[in-house]
Amino acid sequence: MNEQELIEKYGLDIEALKKEQIKLSKAIILKDALDISLISKFGAIENILVGNQIISAVIVCDKEFNILEQQYALDKLRFPYLMEFRSYRELPSMIEAFNKLAERPDVMFIKGHGTTHPRLGLASHFALISNTPTIGITENLFEGNKVEGEYILKDNKKAGMILQTKEKANPIYISSGGNISLTSAYNLTRNNVTPPHKLPQPLHLVHKYAKSVKDELKL
Repeated sequence: MNEQELIEKYGLDIEALKKEQIKLSKAIILKDALDISLISKFGAIENILVGNQIISAVIVCDKEFNILEQQYALDKLRFPYLMEFRSYRELPSMIEAFNKLAERPDVMFIKGHGTTHPRLGLASHFALISNTPTIGITENLFEGNKVEGEYILKDNKKAGMILQTKEKANPIYISSGGNISLTSAYNLTRNNVTPPHKLPQPLHLVHKYAKSVKDELKL
């Protein structure tokens, strides 16, 4: 099905959802909620979609990348895949997994857009709901984004930054999801990349954990 067919099948009011995203985006805080030098615990979430189910796996690790805790949530998907509305599809299970943590991270890494989204990206929606500093990491940009040097522009304003983490590989795109500045999001991402991996180490660790959960559940 194409997007329009999915919208009609699920009876979605896309304009209402866009208005909601715009309203929520006004609450995003793009300043550091804590002293970045004091951060000692990093979190990351990975979602795996299998049929009509979603696994949201979350880990918390220390600065040496020792895993302190890992949790997951398994849920049914109740919203179709629409590119600009991922949070309505994936966020419920992500928050469920996150709320199981006893060890709360100081900052979260999420594969998804923050302020580089046209309205409200997955990383930003997560930051608002969880009240946690969140960094969005993607390997693609939206059509409206422009690149100027190391910056990603949205409406001619700096919304993200580009980081080349691996030779001969495409760069990653970094944005603030919320409760953290773009500069801090960039620096924390750069400092947490461990060769030969392209993504920050917490995202690499949660990818492995999510895959093990999927195997364990035999999905």
